[in-house]
Amino acid sequence: MELYKWIIEIVDANLIYCLIPIILTLILVELFFKNRFETKRALNIICWIILLYTIVSIIYSLIGLIFFPEKFSFIDRATGPYKTTYWMMFFSSAILPFTLFIKKLSKKFLYVLIVAFLMKIGFFFERFVIIVTSFHRDYSPVNNNLVWSDSFTFGLSMIFLQGFIIGILILGIFEISKRKTTV
Repeated sequence: MELYKWIIEIVDANLIYCLIPIILTLILVELFFKNRFETKRALNIICWIILLYTIVSIIYSLIGLIFFPEKFSFIDRATGPYKTTYWMMFFSSAILPFTLFIKKLSKKFLYVLIVAFLMKIGFFFERFVIIVTSFHRDYSPVNNNLVWSDSFTFGLSMIFLQGFIIGILILGIFEISKRKTTV
């Protein structure tokens, strides 16, 4: 179970958190190079990545709820004081991605971008709360030795750079396969 969790965390950090920059890269390529690259096929791959990740995450959660209920506190969160927020996050991450099975919706860049954002809205909200509270903490000593690699801006820029590179790589793979089939 720990290996399964570790694999999901690696996929999260290296692919799922980068979905928004990947989709934004595809949108920009589509805007600047109309029908030059196969952005629709790349978007289709992104949709399938979202769907497969959602299925794997649901299976992981179900196995955890059945075999390790003390580690997965679903009942406490689903009925506690923040139940509305929890159910919204649950719906956004576990049910909303399955709307990508509808072909008409999965071909729209903006819709896939919204689904990718809402899939991880809990993560984004958690980061927002951490950043806001770090601005308003009066109890910590002044630290003038800030390191650029520890800052939020560095992490965000690395996610965007990684997403941009993955988006370009996906388009490059489709371009190479298209040229290979025409030769």
